[in-house]
Amino acid sequence: MTMRSEPVESRPEVVVVTGVSGAGKSTVVNALEDLGYFCVDNVPTPVLPNTLAALGDAGVKKVGFGIDVRVRGFLNDATRVLGEIEAVDGRDVTVVFVDASDEAILRRFSSTRRPHPLSTSADPGSERSATAVLDGVRTERELLTPLRSRSTFVIDTTQLSVHELRRKVIERFGPGSGKRLRMHTRVMSFGFKFGTPLDADLVLDVRFLKNPHFVPGLRELSGLDAAVKNFVLDAEESQQFLKLTADLLEFTLPRFEREGRSYLTVAVGCTGGRHRSVTLAVELAERVRSRLSLEVEVVHRDVDRVKLSGPGADPDHAPPDKTVLPRGEPR
Repeated sequence: MTMRSEPVESRPEVVVVTGVSGAGKSTVVNALEDLGYFCVDNVPTPVLPNTLAALGDAGVKKVGFGIDVRVRGFLNDATRVLGEIEAVDGRDVTVVFVDASDEAILRRFSSTRRPHPLSTSADPGSERSATAVLDGVRTERELLTPLRSRSTFVIDTTQLSVHELRRKVIERFGPGSGKRLRMHTRVMSFGFKFGTPLDADLVLDVRFLKNPHFVPGLRELSGLDAAVKNFVLDAEESQQFLKLTADLLEFTLPRFEREGRSYLTVAVGCTGGRHRSVTLAVELAERVRSRLSLEVEVVHRDVDRVKLSGPGADPDHAPPDKTVLPRGEPR
């Protein structure tokens, strides 16, 4: 059984990553791919409109392009083409310019021993290599001046590690950026007797609470019925559990978002997944929605899984008649 709020519609979006060689463009493109963008690196600007049209026909709404001096003569037309793209279909075009100091770029090229795309030296290990890299960087900066002036924002990576740069990209384009869909959170009720959910990120055990199964008139109901809900929520321990758990999620979920998580599953378990976990999953989801304005899906994995009476009835949940005897200790 699943209850879900409606997703938020997003506009077609294009992120163009450009900047100086050695500043970290590849890291930015890779981070965008991890966030669900369809990325194409080193793409000639004249083919951008047709590429976007083809991706749009395929239903792709989040696209990332890497554009730099490797596209050679095509770079001159870049700003005009981006303007045309932005005017089509209301596309949201963001240009990210990645930069770093000459010293940092020289140090990075020296450590990787790769030649700069505009380097005048064929041997990265030669004495002319450092001068050649700096000459290439200066030429590159001149060629990229129109794109830098067109950029939405600039990231200076001089003092950033790869991980810090990736975090900046996630903060700007990830699910917690406030510009696009938030992290999808799922609260799942389940029964421990049927196994812990394999996709659970957080598992909460509520078997310490009094079990409605042993209360006359509640056994055959579920945690979605008012009588069971009242029984569970009237307990002081239930209210304490909800308060402390909601506080925990209010603290942790935004931090999961910050790390680029697109979805997260919180599993709430009781013995059979029919009474306590069902009620508390619904209540917990409502508190998360109200506190964090997140999209929350509620899933009751095992609420209809237990057979309560008749042939094949579950001995842990069947009524205490002469046919099926209860076993085990109270839960």
